[in-house]
Amino acid sequence: MSEKEPIGVIGVGWVGLVTAACFAELGHPVVARDIVAEKVEALSRGDVPIYEPGLIELLERNRERLRFTTDVREVLDHAQLLFCCVDTPPTYSGDADLSRVETVVRELGDSRDHAIVMKSTVPVGTGRSIMRRRADLGYVSNPEFLKEGSAVHDFMNPDRVVVGANDGSERFGDRVAALYEPLGAEIVRTDVASAEMIKLASNAFLATKISFINEIANVCEEMGADVTEVARGMGLDQRIGPQFLRAGIGYGGSCFPKDVSALKQLAGNSGYHFQLLNAVIEVNELQKRRTIGKLKKHLGSLVGRKIALLGISFKPHTDDIREATSIVLAARLHAEGAHVQAYDPVAMPRAKDVLVGTELAESALDALDGADGAVLVTEWPEFAELDWAGEVKARMANPLVVDGRNFLDRDALEAAGFTYEGVGR
Repeated sequence: MSEKEPIGVIGVGWVGLVTAACFAELGHPVVARDIVAEKVEALSRGDVPIYEPGLIELLERNRERLRFTTDVREVLDHAQLLFCCVDTPPTYSGDADLSRVETVVRELGDSRDHAIVMKSTVPVGTGRSIMRRRADLGYVSNPEFLKEGSAVHDFMNPDRVVVGANDGSERFGDRVAALYEPLGAEIVRTDVASAEMIKLASNAFLATKISFINEIANVCEEMGADVTEVARGMGLDQRIGPQFLRAGIGYGGSCFPKDVSALKQLAGNSGYHFQLLNAVIEVNELQKRRTIGKLKKHLGSLVGRKIALLGISFKPHTDDIREATSIVLAARLHAEGAHVQAYDPVAMPRAKDVLVGTELAESALDALDGADGAVLVTEWPEFAELDWAGEVKARMANPLVVDGRNFLDRDALEAAGFTYEGVGR
């Protein structure tokens, strides 16, 4: 019998799968449950439905400690700590859809021995509402701070671990905190509402830094300054730091857009107008569209023009295309009458049902073939390694590059005869 605390995970999406795999790596016996039978069957066979560096190896190494099921009873019989990792997507009103969370609560029945450990991102007040209705149920807020593309590393090497528990659930809070002690990170013990707010406020602040540096980049373009140098000089100030000061064409993904909007909505529901977050959201949306203006600056009308999009996922080292900038760019380019050719190293299977009307190429070179202009959307390393001066230039109809991430070697491209447009440079 294992001496490690048994763990239950409910919801085997990206967060749930990483959570289950990492706790198994720490020696805990884990049972993970999902309602999608096909997913459970695939995972039981060793087939991983998402792209996340290091995750496949982790699952392989811990197959004896980790099993998957569709039966919630199997999870309840296995563990008292149940990590809730279900989706909480936004509704049409902008509020979080908590229907999956409520289903988890109902499935626990009248158990007094179990505790929900909430990893799903929920509005502040969710825990209080659940505890008010289910005083017999343990409840701990344990928000995740994982970055797609480095989630396994982030779990095993956290900046901090937040554990929120109110009176009545402190014993469960102690057990959750103990799970993370081997990682050596600072454990922030607080109440449930504060833990919920830490998650939303953290993501909103990071999104604010991105929108701020993008605004600075736009001013730099008008004033002849270089935002990469400006950001470097700013980032050396310890009060500011260099993280999230890379100008680009906007943030995307499953977290920042949703969490920023959720915090704005939460404030609005309480009667407070969060003006700063309104600006953050507006700047991010406008930033994506500025790329179209840069193409038109050099090409004039885009009607009939071939435009290559390099990168579809919202960031490198993931196949996630939720809220990806590529989707907005493709739609705007189609509206301008352009023909769009796109390529991504790992996100192509997900893109085919989303980028309707876009030609999905089999390689970066195929996407660039005959293109009147190229937009670097996602900074995948392989795009920097292309033979820009040779084969790329020979394939393109017009050597125009809009580098949406300031990722490529501007001097080398310009020396090779390319017209180069970066962000804030």
